[in-house]
Amino acid sequence: MPQTFLTLNNGVRIPQLGLGTWQTPVDVAADAVRNALQDGYRLIDTAAIYENETGVGQGLREAALPRDQVFVTTKLWNSEQGYDSALRAFDASLKRLQLDYVDLYLIHWPAPKQERYAGSWKALVRLLEEKRARAIGVSNFERAHLERIIQETGVTPAVNQIELHPDFQQQALVAFHAKHGILTQSWSPLGQGALLKNALILAIAQKHKKTPAQIVIRWHLEQQLLVIPKSIHAPRIRENFAVFDFTLDADDLARIKALDAPENRIGPHPDTADF
Repeated sequence: MPQTFLTLNNGVRIPQLGLGTWQTPVDVAADAVRNALQDGYRLIDTAAIYENETGVGQGLREAALPRDQVFVTTKLWNSEQGYDSALRAFDASLKRLQLDYVDLYLIHWPAPKQERYAGSWKALVRLLEEKRARAIGVSNFERAHLERIIQETGVTPAVNQIELHPDFQQQALVAFHAKHGILTQSWSPLGQGALLKNALILAIAQKHKKTPAQIVIRWHLEQQLLVIPKSIHAPRIRENFAVFDFTLDADDLARIKALDAPENRIGPHPDTADF
């Protein structure tokens, strides 16, 4: 079974499974990206705050795939929010990546105390109109933040990248996304490793003769989520992609659904995060 794709609300196709690069040092990012692309990945996710865009760009060049075969995402950091500064930050990201465009540009956090995310979104709309970003979206936005930018611009984000894993499933927000044609992309999809020791996940992995990570990644795919597990290790990168040759059954899915609990959020709440 090959890599699966979903379609964004502007018609652009996005690979459902990609490589995340959070906490990937710049000097190893090139190897991780090149290895991932050689193993079949076609989506690479980075961000200005990760300080590894130059390494990601190097890995893209070393893999030597046609540009239109690789989906590249990067993100606007909080300190650069606002209309003019967002445009400058985008230019800087493109320069570090050595690309003419990105496939998806995201506002990394709403940072509501700054009151600048609506202006940032208007800058992203301009980038979309100029075709310098093939799609635009947000990350860590709550419903109120989404409603505001949609109301002010008439442009709905293609993606909201949020913390999401079996322990913290964000069902209400995901349902809001679905109603408005926003795809959900999961960060920390493995619960930052905690789920790999979960007894239920271990049992399902044994049943399918797969690793716990493969079970959790497969769960994301079957929920019609976009998912970006992170690794810098070539064997793990390869293993995380080997999830297209099996499916979870109804019993597996029901048992995993029962893991969900609101207190299992790992990262900060977007309303109070202050970076």
